[in-house]
Amino acid sequence: MNIVRVVLWALGLIPVLTLPGGPSWKMKADYIEACSCHAFCQCYFNKTAEHPHCEFNMAVKVREGYSGSVKLAGAKYWLTGDLGPDWGTLKKGAWVVVSFDPATSKEQRDALAPMILKTYGLEWPELKVQEAPIEINRDGDIAEAKLGGGNLAYMKLKRVPGMDGKGVVLHNVSYFGAQKNDGFEIYKSIEHRANTQGHQFSHSDRNAFLISIETQEGATGGMGSSN
Repeated sequence: MNIVRVVLWALGLIPVLTLPGGPSWKMKADYIEACSCHAFCQCYFNKTAEHPHCEFNMAVKVREGYSGSVKLAGAKYWLTGDLGPDWGTLKKGAWVVVSFDPATSKEQRDALAPMILKTYGLEWPELKVQEAPIEINRDGDIAEAKLGGGNLAYMKLKRVPGMDGKGVVLHNVSYFGAQKNDGFEIYKSIEHRANTQGHQFSHSDRNAFLISIETQEGATGGMGSSN
């Protein structure tokens, strides 16, 4: 992937075909996510993480969406990275690796890359792109996701039961620059690790959640009005 082209798109210097009467890009996506903070990740309410780092995995499947004439439904991507200490003050993350499933077409990848950058609204001094198979499964209270068969990254999460045993959902909290979300389904990590592109981490019993988001042209990044 041409990173220069991706950055130019993200900055709005390369135009995207605009559909009459609607935004030039839009998608609904389902996330399985875990990080190194204890539940619930304080990044959503503060300008700093619990530690000088927030190491994360995000496994994503697009439910529906488009960018210009490119249809995005069924595309899968995975973000592995570290928000670092300056995301809330300088809007700069530490590093991120964007992985695309082999079944995600080049057209979908080229469309998704600037959408991802816009939604999170951060600069990444180290941004790498790779291809690897992505598997996402949910069975009862357990959610599991594998990148590269689990060799590059892996998440196994267990739902927090709540008072009624049916799970805890956190509403009315922003997810970065996404305009809408269905609420954070609160999980904890049984296992959450990565070993990719020179970066390695492993955590357990930490923050995790499932969430469905809607993001479109006009996403501004950031997390919540309290920031």
